Formats: sequence, C-alpha cells, structure tokens
Amino acid sequence: MVSFLSFKGKGTKWKLPEAVQPAKDVIYFLVLLFSFHFLYLGWSKGLGFFPIADAIDWLFVTVAQVLLEQSLAVLAFLGVETYQRGAMLFIHQMQSWVTVAPECITFKQWLHWIVIMVFFPGPLKHKLWYVPVGIIIIHITNLVRIVGLLLIQIPFPGMFHFFHDYIFKTLFYAVIFAMWLIWNEKIRKSQKPIHPAKP
Repeated sequence: MVSFLSFKGKGTKWKLPEAVQPAKDVIYFLVLLFSFHFLYLGWSKGLGFFPIADAIDWLFVTVAQVLLEQSLAVLAFLGVETYQRGAMLFIHQMQSWVTVAPECITFKQWLHWIVIMVFFPGPLKHKLWYVPVGIIIIHITNLVRIVGLLLIQIPFPGMFHFFHDYIFKTLFYAVIFAMWLIWNEKIRKSQKPIHPAKP
C-alpha cells in the first residue's frame, strides 16, 4: 500500500505518491487557466485594461494589421482569390467572409500562456526561450483559424459561428495544453538535479 506520508528529518512532510503527481500537475494547470480567465475578464471589461489601455489598443491594432496581411499571404499561397474591404476578407464569390478585428489577435491566450509558464515550476533559462516560442505558436494557430474560418464556409455555409465559437476556441486551448505538456514532461522533468558523488 502506498503511503501519502513521507518522513524527512524532524516532523512530518505530506507528499503525494509518484503515481498521483501527473494529476496534481494537470489540476494546477487548470487552476491557473481558469483563475486567469476571470482575472482577465475583470481587467479587460471591468477596468478597461487600466492603467495601460493606450498601449493595449496600439498592440491590438498593430497585430491585427499583421494578422490581416499574413492571412492574405497564406490565401495567395494557397491560390485562393481574395477580395478585401478594409479589415474584411472575402472569398468564393464573396459568400465566405471574415473580419480581422483587433479583438482577433488572441491577446488573452498570449497572457494565459505567460501566466501558466511564470507560475509553473521549471528552469528559468528554458522559460526565457520557451515562452516566446509559445506566443509565436499561438499566433500561427490564430492564422490557421482566420484562414480556416474563410475556407470552411465554402463547404459549410452558415456554420461560421459554430466553428468560431467552439472548434477554433477549443483548438487554442488544446495547443496551449499540448505546449504545457511538452514543458512539463519533456523539458522541466528532464532537468534532473546533479548530486555530488558520495565519498
């Protein structure tokens, strides 16, 4: 029988068995994810991104323009004829369309990723490169989403909101979870402490 107690030096130290550790890590991940979700809602909707609202507005507009240009480039590479009206993209006899609005830049998902990595244990030297890589991957996922929302309306007209609200939102958090899993299982746990040899 596995004991939930380990005794180390003076006093008693509570410790989960090794088999339960992965579940504890996933629970901690989910706590960070949902906690930040509500904090973000309060900051964005309740406080209007105070005290850096102007900087956030600039970021939204700038990245949205980059996302729009990248979407056009991907569609051109795929050989899809595109019609543009401001921030709106049309394809397929202008029956399939999507607006690349400032709110489309996945700023919330970037912050989700940063918060999870900041509060989850692991070596700082690896976090310094893994966090930016994660943000780039989230942006690429968003690019796939924009292009996908346009193309999916050709075989499935009228299904924009279903794919926007359920399929692609789920994809974002699946990608974040997969990146965290790689961090937790492959990068963090591979950094084994080096113990000096006993005389």
